[in-house]
Amino acid sequence: MMDQARSAFSNLFGGEPLSYTRFSLARQVDGDNSHVEMKLAADEEENVDSNMRGNQTSITKPKRLNGYICYGIIAVIIFFLIGFMIGYLGYCKRVEPQGDCGKQAGTQPSCPEETETFEPEEQLPGVPRIFWADLKSALSDRLDAVDFTRAIKMLNENSYVPREAGSQKDSSLAFYIENQLRDYKLDKVWHDEHFVKIQVKGSSQNSVSIVSTSGDGSQAYSVENPEGYVAYSKAATVTGKLVHANFGTKQDFEDLNMPVNGSLVIVRAGKITFAEKVANAESLNAIGVLIYMDHSKFPIVNANLPVFGHAHLGTGDPYTPGFPSFNHTQFPPSQSSGLPNIPVQTISRAGAERLFQNMQGDCPGTWGTDSSCKLVSSQDKNVKLSVNNVLKEIRIFNVFGVIKGFEELDRYIIVGAQRDAWGPGAAKSSVGTSLLLTLARILSDMVLKGQFKPSRSIVFASWSGGDFGAVGATEWLEGYLSSLHLKAFSYINLDKAVVGTTNFKVSASPLLYSLIEKIMKDVKHPLTGLSLYRDSNWISKVKKLSLDNAAFPFLAYSGIPAVSFCFCEDTDYPYLDTPMDTYETLNREVPQLNRVARAAAEVAGQLVMKLTHGVELDLNYEMYNDEILRFVKEMNLFRADIRDMGLNMQWLYSARGDFFRATSRLTTDYKNAEKTDRSVMREINDRIMKVEYHLLSPYVSPREFPFRHIFWGSGSHTLSALLEHLKLRKKLNGAFNQTLLENQLALATWTIQGAANALSGDIWDIDNEF
Repeated sequence: MMDQARSAFSNLFGGEPLSYTRFSLARQVDGDNSHVEMKLAADEEENVDSNMRGNQTSITKPKRLNGYICYGIIAVIIFFLIGFMIGYLGYCKRVEPQGDCGKQAGTQPSCPEETETFEPEEQLPGVPRIFWADLKSALSDRLDAVDFTRAIKMLNENSYVPREAGSQKDSSLAFYIENQLRDYKLDKVWHDEHFVKIQVKGSSQNSVSIVSTSGDGSQAYSVENPEGYVAYSKAATVTGKLVHANFGTKQDFEDLNMPVNGSLVIVRAGKITFAEKVANAESLNAIGVLIYMDHSKFPIVNANLPVFGHAHLGTGDPYTPGFPSFNHTQFPPSQSSGLPNIPVQTISRAGAERLFQNMQGDCPGTWGTDSSCKLVSSQDKNVKLSVNNVLKEIRIFNVFGVIKGFEELDRYIIVGAQRDAWGPGAAKSSVGTSLLLTLARILSDMVLKGQFKPSRSIVFASWSGGDFGAVGATEWLEGYLSSLHLKAFSYINLDKAVVGTTNFKVSASPLLYSLIEKIMKDVKHPLTGLSLYRDSNWISKVKKLSLDNAAFPFLAYSGIPAVSFCFCEDTDYPYLDTPMDTYETLNREVPQLNRVARAAAEVAGQLVMKLTHGVELDLNYEMYNDEILRFVKEMNLFRADIRDMGLNMQWLYSARGDFFRATSRLTTDYKNAEKTDRSVMREINDRIMKVEYHLLSPYVSPREFPFRHIFWGSGSHTLSALLEHLKLRKKLNGAFNQTLLENQLALATWTIQGAANALSGDIWDIDNEF
């Protein structure tokens, strides 16, 4: 038998009997299957081979027996390895029929070593792998059983309405949410508290009146003592001519054929935030602003409906700008530069129409507003505005709960919703809060039952102070400014997620565009049953996150990729920030409210699971190549102007090229990475999650310019501000400042270059010349 084995091996290796020197199992770097490497050499004793072959009897029996044993052991090992490889490949084909073992398919690991998507972690016989399709199905089945309308209605009962930030009912709802999260058996539930300053109506009523200057002396006629108000307005009384400026955008003021300096301005609600309207008017030396909802844009029957808003051109507590308002913080005497220096007041539509009766000149038809609209007050009529708001220090609570990740528990996604509201807040905060609680309960239950095993942690947050400019969320971000960008990789905002049925609209960081598109293709419209993905060009229609969106400070202040979405109409939901934002109104205005809320929960739930389920973070960093290229193309339109100033854009082109090469290198590193090596994958994911953060300008102060993002922030450091400044040179109006432009261009270039360097990884991997 041993002779036959020896003969077979002799034939296999060239017909000569060879002695085995060593063998090794070597795993290829590119992740292919292991192979056996055998190194064979001629027997050293074969220098005298001919004599030995000629005299077989001269070989002692023990030596011959030892040789047979050696060959036998080798044969057994070879047959075992061949059997193992056949079984291994067959197993891979059985569990991953759509791709080869070791190949990445989307975010799903396909080799059995990659245990992120297995349940339990050690693959046991009969325990199936957790596939993405199974996760979606488990989420969908649970959402089918939820009565969202009941939850929204409960949050709008008298015990929780009204719940202005810092009020007793706001605190009661906070503790209810905290108890609910504990009941859902999250890994940890807690709250923090902040002492902040808000502005409320004073004991003296705010008022708007007409002052007639005809005849002997002047007479005042009351127009309205508004029930609503604008927080953070300057408390003052002013009198002057009244000018209509449409929506109060910069373009609207440019289109006016009359100056507004020394005058009050009246503007329509909508298009931009109250704070932006006031800032635009103040920049042109207006002395006061009135804001109303016209019937054309807000078709509400009740013409006397009051409206609430705030005028702080920023987020957070404006009296602790750039630092958190925790109880232990000693407040220095400072305030935000975004606070207005003129009085601001909302008035009802009925009040605005009474003012129009004392004005002249029809509003342009292109405005598309009510026929009663007038342009300017009569020569003998002025308007008097008196605002008596007062500051109030309050305590607010943010409530948190966490489902800890199984692999990277110190990396987390945050899902948040505003809790407070000036009025009933059904659409403003009750919908988001109900979605938050529903997702916390469902995902926790899936984890407890082994149907979901997130690699990364999920933090659920209920914010207060949202109506005053995302105060609770911003104060929390300020409190952890130095560490959050290292740990939080995404924020999902649930505020105002359901205010209509026709459209599905998204505002988000470009890093999330690809993932959002996948989910839009996956989720059906709640009424039509068709996919939410209808337009292949949807990305070009994405609007920037607005200042009054709680996702804005996450993106523009902290550099955390953020998304906000809604089921909505082409027009604004007219009842936000009014006493009519009730459950009854919402249920009437949004047919099939329960089904629409379910669809919103499914979108948010899939976003959470996708971002915590896979080995790689599902953030498409290459999307910023398109954003940078778009900016460079816009800059090229001013190439002649830049050349005339003795400047060039070579360094900007170089920075853009380095950023592109850095993203390409990161993609290559990911493709070549060993997906089972958690330290390697963690390093790659860390590079991905910091892309957004490195687009915050490091050259401006977070206190003076808190929204440092060069794409989505605000201030002279942004790319949009650079382009706007270049346009001033063509207007020749004396506002252009070449020194400022040179600084803007240099700092924008180096911010992009710095982002490229950070994306490249370690300093020895950076391939550029300064």
